[in-house]
Amino acid sequence: MGILVISIIGGVFAYYKYTRIMSPNVPDILENNIVFIPTNSSFSDLVEILHVNNQIIDTVSFREVSEMMNFKSNKVKAGRYKITPSWSNRSLISHLRAGKQEPVNLVLNHGWLLEDVAAKASHFIETDSTDLINLFYNENFIKKSGYTTETLMSLFIPNTYEFYWNTNEKAFFERMVKEHNSFWNSNDRLSKAEKLGLTTNEVYTLASIVEREISKNDEKKRVAGLYLNRIRVGMKLDADPTAKFATRDFKATRILYKHIRFDSPYNTYLHKGLPPGPISMASIKSIDAVLDSEEHNFYYMCVEPDNPGYHVFAETITEHNRNARKYHRWLDSIEKKVKNNNR
Repeated sequence: MGILVISIIGGVFAYYKYTRIMSPNVPDILENNIVFIPTNSSFSDLVEILHVNNQIIDTVSFREVSEMMNFKSNKVKAGRYKITPSWSNRSLISHLRAGKQEPVNLVLNHGWLLEDVAAKASHFIETDSTDLINLFYNENFIKKSGYTTETLMSLFIPNTYEFYWNTNEKAFFERMVKEHNSFWNSNDRLSKAEKLGLTTNEVYTLASIVEREISKNDEKKRVAGLYLNRIRVGMKLDADPTAKFATRDFKATRILYKHIRFDSPYNTYLHKGLPPGPISMASIKSIDAVLDSEEHNFYYMCVEPDNPGYHVFAETITEHNRNARKYHRWLDSIEKKVKNNNR
């Protein structure tokens, strides 16, 4: 009889342990199946995160099984993890212990400033935008990769990159260096830049002007060719976006006297040649437009009133002035209509 009792008790205990380990402890319906575990989180922090997010049903059993599986005493692996409804404690713990992260798609697009890059990246990875900015402006660090704060924007090629969420600022930077080198070593880009007599930073700088000057991709090669013509003969670029960048008046819709007379090495209305560095991110299309620029004899361009978004091009200043007068008459008429409609 005693042996039977002991056997029953042993069976009950074994069943208890089995259910604690193997029974579902992740809800069968999850409002959020992604858990973020910050760097340097403790085991208690992890339990709290799972509990607050309603991603485990019973914290006591999770702690017990973690103890049994020697997970509680190990260092928690930071990261972004996807969990599955109705998982048992064993399945959840095995997944987190293995560090099987769910990567994020980090999207970089067309910001004007390094601060924009930092803000965008920090939306996707753990590191704070302030930490990224501090790194970007750390001259001693970035010069090891051949950059200054003026040229650093040319490091960033707008694209979608797969990252682990717990990437820190240095790992982010190193990955961007790797992606940058891969980009320039493909599609004959380095040799094309060399034929133009430009460094990759200079190509990117010109591409950033094209990016902000032109909205139509099918016109970018022609505009890039125009700017290259101006550089070759020593003309100022007179590029509106550089005046915007110099004054930080990014929302300006019309370039005024105060913009073109603002004293800055970035203002190409005042200084010949390229500015000290990019004025924004440059898309791949704009970079390739510079590398594959159209050969022609145009030195001037003006917005085409009858085809908004596109430009008319001219070889001489006389022809350009005629185009400019037509454009300004059109612009004045638009502003007049707006004023009348607002009365």
